Amino acid sequence: MFAREVHLVDYPSGIPTEQHFAILDNRLDDPSEGQVLVKNDFMSVDPAMRPRLSNGQQKINTPMTGGAIGTVVASRNAKFKEGDLVQHGSGWRDFYLSDGGDLSHLDARGFSPTLYMHVLGTTGFTAWGGMLITGALKDNENVFVSAAAGAVGSVAAQIAKIKNCYTIGSAGTDEKCKWLKETLGLDVAINYRHGVLRKSLKAAAVNGIDVYFDNVGGAHLDAAVPRMNVFGRIPVCGMISSYNNYGALSSGITTLSNMVYQRIRMEGFVVYDFEDRRDEFLDDMRGWVKSGQMQYQETIYNGLAEAPRALIGLFTGENTGKALVKLG
Repeated sequence: MFAREVHLVDYPSGIPTEQHFAILDNRLDDPSEGQVLVKNDFMSVDPAMRPRLSNGQQKINTPMTGGAIGTVVASRNAKFKEGDLVQHGSGWRDFYLSDGGDLSHLDARGFSPTLYMHVLGTTGFTAWGGMLITGALKDNENVFVSAAAGAVGSVAAQIAKIKNCYTIGSAGTDEKCKWLKETLGLDVAINYRHGVLRKSLKAAAVNGIDVYFDNVGGAHLDAAVPRMNVFGRIPVCGMISSYNNYGALSSGITTLSNMVYQRIRMEGFVVYDFEDRRDEFLDDMRGWVKSGQMQYQETIYNGLAEAPRALIGLFTGENTGKALVKLG
């Protein structure tokens, strides 16, 4: 049989285009002893994939990698049987032949399996750990979340609301801002494409900012630092404003002197930092989803051929919530 795969065929400079990718057929043998054949059902698309396309981590003319959920369709591995639902990191292809070492069983426990690719998966865990552990969020604080209509940002902003915080979010369209206010319940939603962001944030943050959950960097970080309260915290989750720049270089930040006088702590993090607290995260998030306190939205692209467009759409504001590709 053949697997259809998305390959990177040229390193992009700036925002990728569909010409940087190709869809190829790769012949797969039947599973040999110890191997498992997985039919991928859904694959994840994430902003963090972009730096790998320029720094050499993603090799030319090889399948793109990314989170996926799939179903075992053939197995010669005692740990897996046909019909098992599994997660792994080799998406961007419709079939995947594995030795089983990179597969994990997925027990959806009454939830839609796709939720384990966002609110109940790495996306939600990133937001939970970044906000509650790195950001040390306390009840009734003042919070700003950039890219608040994105996958991680939307979860981070709702965690702030669950903790009874005054919450400001930014997004790039009026439609997304409406969703932030009317569905997610944020107190203020700023369309950063309208007016001057620094002025808009100053007007919104009437009591300053205790925690700025930074997904964007650049102008957002420059606008947030002067608004930070004494002992404010800035958990740095991403720098999407710079991912398409050569060397992922960020634009200059002119307001860092405020960090001295306000004694601000700015700290980067990755989701693996919180692994010892995964069970605590799952208990919290499952409860919030069941109670309706945690809302979510999926932007689903249909078919493997749409995967490059889905990735590009992350940098043009095409998605709301989690971007997924449904594989047929």
